[in-house]
Amino acid sequence: MTRAFAHPSALRAFLTGEAAGGLLLIGAAALALLLVNSGIAGADLYHAIIHMPLGSMSAVHIINDGLMALFFMAVGLEIKREWLDGRLSGWNRRLLPAIAATGGMAVPAAVYMALAGGEPGLARGWAIPAATDIAFALGVLALLGKRAPTSLKLLLTTIAIVDDIGAVVIIAFFYTETLHGGALACAAAIFAVMMILNRNKVTALPVYLALSLALWVAVLMSGVHATIAGVLAAMAIPIRLTPGTPDAADSPLHRLEHALHPWSAYLIVPLFGFANAGVDLREAGLDGLSAPLPIAIAAGLLIGKQIGIFGSIWLCVRSGLAPMPRGATWAQIYGLSLLCGIGFTMSLFIGALAFPAAPELIEQAKLGILAGSFLSALAGYMLLRLAPQHPNHAEIEAALDREIEADGDASA
Repeated sequence: MTRAFAHPSALRAFLTGEAAGGLLLIGAAALALLLVNSGIAGADLYHAIIHMPLGSMSAVHIINDGLMALFFMAVGLEIKREWLDGRLSGWNRRLLPAIAATGGMAVPAAVYMALAGGEPGLARGWAIPAATDIAFALGVLALLGKRAPTSLKLLLTTIAIVDDIGAVVIIAFFYTETLHGGALACAAAIFAVMMILNRNKVTALPVYLALSLALWVAVLMSGVHATIAGVLAAMAIPIRLTPGTPDAADSPLHRLEHALHPWSAYLIVPLFGFANAGVDLREAGLDGLSAPLPIAIAAGLLIGKQIGIFGSIWLCVRSGLAPMPRGATWAQIYGLSLLCGIGFTMSLFIGALAFPAAPELIEQAKLGILAGSFLSALAGYMLLRLAPQHPNHAEIEAALDREIEADGDASA
């Protein structure tokens, strides 16, 4: 007999954890900005913390290349669970978030290229505004309390998961400079061993975790960004499918996701936000904010995201390709589209990869990301705060809660 977790739903834990983690991320980013802009002493303290030597690497290096690999593993586990055993487990359920996420990546990239693509050296940043920070966005939704319908949170989650898939592909194929054949072959061999163990029904997590560490080292040495190792490792973790029932306690993927997700949401992502959001706004000034790079990024996030996502959802629903999310109104869907313009974590990450040899461009990219994300968060929050709720809001919310508590998922 399959045992179930005391907290049966990875989806419920994910939504709760991401929302709380998003609030921590907001606080960590605000603290970084406060320190850097509070005077010389605060700025010196901030830079001393993030550049603190820890062994042969600095703290910020360990966070960006080491801890973020665990974040990407959590992302990979989430993608695999949702794809095989969750809200993306059928093509009919994948259609709306896939089309919305595709529009939400393509339009911001097009807006960016229209504004900055012709500037020397800036075309590499096209993917920066294509990302959505699910933790930050769910954190904003958490501030709305019961005014944010559950279906909106579920739609945001599925769109962001497909967005994460796109971001992983972009990082792997567009931001890899040079490849080292021997290390890449070693990484491929380790991944193959992990997949063979999976096919042979080996479920011992310590074996997969040891191979995941070896895979991270090999990928780090190969020239591909080390965080991709986290996603690859997650793809090899076995899962026991439990459609229509709570998550199985003997499913390696569910066990690892339940164990890893709190560390990712409550520690790793806030640390990354703190280590990478420290921008001296006084030094940047209006000239910095009006430069082509930050303008293009901010416009991509604020304008491109809402057009791409809202337009895609509207077309899908009006054409009959997908149903309207239960209990949501068009005003709330538009508010969701605005919140998807919060790029933050993944945008900061891609920004550092896009301009590795140009620190001044990385700082400009941070300005654009902060501006676009802040304006998107503020506009989305205000719209959702003021938007009328669905006439049957209370009844639909109660039904969705019962569905999630019963089997860990809810229908659209």
